[in-house]
Amino acid sequence: MLTEKQKDFFNKLKETYGKEILPSFDKIAQKFGFRHKNSVWQYFKKLKEENLIIEEDKRFWINKELFGAVRFTSQVRAGFTSVGEDGIEERVSLDKQFDIDNPSTFLFTVRGDSMVDAGIFEDDTVIIRKEKYAKNGDIVLGFIDGGYTLKYYRNNGKEIWLEPANKNYPVMKPKESLEIFGVVKGIVRKF
Repeated sequence: MLTEKQKDFFNKLKETYGKEILPSFDKIAQKFGFRHKNSVWQYFKKLKEENLIIEEDKRFWINKELFGAVRFTSQVRAGFTSVGEDGIEERVSLDKQFDIDNPSTFLFTVRGDSMVDAGIFEDDTVIIRKEKYAKNGDIVLGFIDGGYTLKYYRNNGKEIWLEPANKNYPVMKPKESLEIFGVVKGIVRKF
């Protein structure tokens, strides 16, 4: 059990440093306005006991299992209401779910409405895994004739093209070149 001061300290630590290796007690004391680094050590001792901070090789970081949102086992109906049982299934993180920490994963903000029928709207964030090859029907970030675009990848064995998910846009066939930058693995939308 943490006191309110300990909770505040931990939340500030998490907000300031996230998943980075935590700096020295001196630096934290200076940043958080403590007079002595010993004050920071007292907080760290308690946070270590509660498994909120992990120590290895005399380096500290915030337990990575504490990042992300909580997923409940009960489902939410989009139709008629139903009685649900609440239960925490796991703490989920976009980092883990989509392997965002991987250097081959990128996030882009969508501009335009050429993919609305695929459920991708302007201002959505697409999660893209860098890959040079795609399967027919994958949504890809393609580099076609000198510009990037987000479209369905199509290949009938004779020709390759990019297809929008909006009937108001034409199919894009390369005049000079088409390279696949990556394949869409997910989207994130803010309301």
